[in-house]
Amino acid sequence: MSADHELDLRELTLGYDGADIVRGVSTRIPAGRMTAIIGANASGKSTLLRGVARLLAPRAGEVVLDGASVHAMRPADLARIVGLLPQSPIAPDSITVGDLVGRGRYPHQGWFRRWTAADDAAVDRALAATGTADLMRRRVLELSGGQRQRVWIAMALAQETDILLLDEPTTFLDVNYQVEVLDLLADLNRERGTTVVMVLHELGLACRYADHVIAMRDGRIIAEGSPNAVVTAPLVERVFDLRCEVIADPLSGTPLVIPIGRHRTRAATAR
Repeated sequence: MSADHELDLRELTLGYDGADIVRGVSTRIPAGRMTAIIGANASGKSTLLRGVARLLAPRAGEVVLDGASVHAMRPADLARIVGLLPQSPIAPDSITVGDLVGRGRYPHQGWFRRWTAADDAAVDRALAATGTADLMRRRVLELSGGQRQRVWIAMALAQETDILLLDEPTTFLDVNYQVEVLDLLADLNRERGTTVVMVLHELGLACRYADHVIAMRDGRIIAEGSPNAVVTAPLVERVFDLRCEVIADPLSGTPLVIPIGRHRTRAATAR
């Protein structure tokens, strides 16, 4: 089982080119749980993940991991604990799937440590878990969007970190693969104790899979807590400017958001 690391955001402000995107965010990420960050486009979700992963320096505040600022840690030490799958990762045109997934093992390589059977096993597990083993010798450039996304997830899994950050991991995936990916992340969480933090747009899936939900708007946390406590019709309207009904998911009992548009069903329109 993975260690329970304490990950705290303390009055964190992040931005680009003179503009603040995330503003004074403070929260503790629940260790060993699955957290979904929800919010409309440009609400600061991806920027927040980049700040946690140390890809973006804070303008104010700090990210604290086990009592130490992540910006005071050696990059290799942080990468052995925290893994990130960004929203639009880029790979060299000629790289194969096997080589790309193998790069997830780089944080475990030291000056004097070479590739081992343990690294092979980690890569094999990641490929099998994502259903991409048969693509191992293909070039990433040749893959479909859905295949490519699963390969990137495999690379993140091969890193075998205790904390995994994923920015829209179900992007480009058909519905069946969306569920498979989230099932995979849930398995990691339950079997290894991996802390999973993911940005998701599909609210029903976010509520079904996450133990903890963080709702953001305009760079601030509007609400956080269990899906049942957070995802209500007033909250969805406040965060997404969307009128809706929220009912219990018939399979999980978690919130299921039903949008209210200008047009109803054909039967209702015909009345």
